[in-house]
Amino acid sequence: MAREQAALMANYSRQPVLFVRGDGASLYTAEGRRYVDCMAGISMINVGHCHPDVVEAICTQAARLINVSNLYYTEPMLELAEWIRDHSMGGRVFFCNSGAEANEAALKLARKHGGPGRPEVVALEHGFHGRTYGALTLTGQPDKQIAFMPMVPDIHHVGRNDLEALEEAVGPRTCAIFLEIVQGEVGVHPISVEMLQLARALADRHGALLVIDEIQTGLSRTGPLFAYQDVGIEPDVMCLAKSLGGGVPIGAVTARPGIDATFVPGDHGSTFAGSPLACAAGLASCQVLADPGLQASVRVKGAALLEGLERLVDDGLVREARGRGLMCGIDLPDPRAAEVTAAMLESGYLINNTSAQTLRFLPPLVIDDEDLSGLVSTLRRVLSA
Repeated sequence: MAREQAALMANYSRQPVLFVRGDGASLYTAEGRRYVDCMAGISMINVGHCHPDVVEAICTQAARLINVSNLYYTEPMLELAEWIRDHSMGGRVFFCNSGAEANEAALKLARKHGGPGRPEVVALEHGFHGRTYGALTLTGQPDKQIAFMPMVPDIHHVGRNDLEALEEAVGPRTCAIFLEIVQGEVGVHPISVEMLQLARALADRHGALLVIDEIQTGLSRTGPLFAYQDVGIEPDVMCLAKSLGGGVPIGAVTARPGIDATFVPGDHGSTFAGSPLACAAGLASCQVLADPGLQASVRVKGAALLEGLERLVDDGLVREARGRGLMCGIDLPDPRAAEVTAAMLESGYLINNTSAQTLRFLPPLVIDDEDLSGLVSTLRRVLSA
């Protein structure tokens, strides 16, 4: 901690533990103590820590070629782009390095597609799309924006499930609607199917793009490969990152055919994006996460976890429990979420408090039943103390 204070800017409030090794849903300190990871790097490591397929892909590719920029072709970049195209909307892909970069690229794509007379974007209150300027403006959380005003103009926010406000906000000057299927950063709040379907209908009616941020929900986190596949809509543009690389930084934007022709050379780019190393890791990760057996287990394990959390509600220890797949959140009856997070860490479980009263759970999708049961029983003990 002293070394951090002397060498790193104070951007993060880290938990007081240092990890040196990971395996599946387990993390280990130098002293050999095991912790159950119920955060997966904020849904970054859905395949689990050091998945052997991802490790092999990284090691093999690192020995061959790490990066050459986007001035040249590489096979891993093409293979991962083809995989995303063939498993989503059938359109082409732009690679970047993070979720915020993916949303920035999607915002530029939407503005260019809409043209000069359609600059307006509609997003949802309490959503989270990143911390760079465009992504931060899309993020419907004023407390994260206030120190960095002014924001990017012509981006407006409506209530999470306010159908009337959404209908009023979208019009002939709207180039895009940005939303998440489940708002994860504020404590796992699924958006209603009615709101999602209305967004799709309004985008169609006004010629706007429906942009779905699947950075946290994508790659089997909620059960299906992409969360939109469970709610009866299809986006025009989808943003990916986090678990796309199995722990290696990578982001992507894909758009349906026709929309994917919006960018031309010079419109957007990135020196590091689509590197052979990141794409090799990404393809290995995606192939693991596309397994129907794994996706079925996510539904079963997620239902069991939510049921356990709902029993805490029944017993008066928790005010509300929410979830979809292995993406769950709870609200406590009092503002002690940070205290509970610290107590769970002491007990060997990594969780996350997204506010003073809200806890979030995003375990690796390979977590076993025993660890999930231990999470709930340990949480019960901590909350009862």
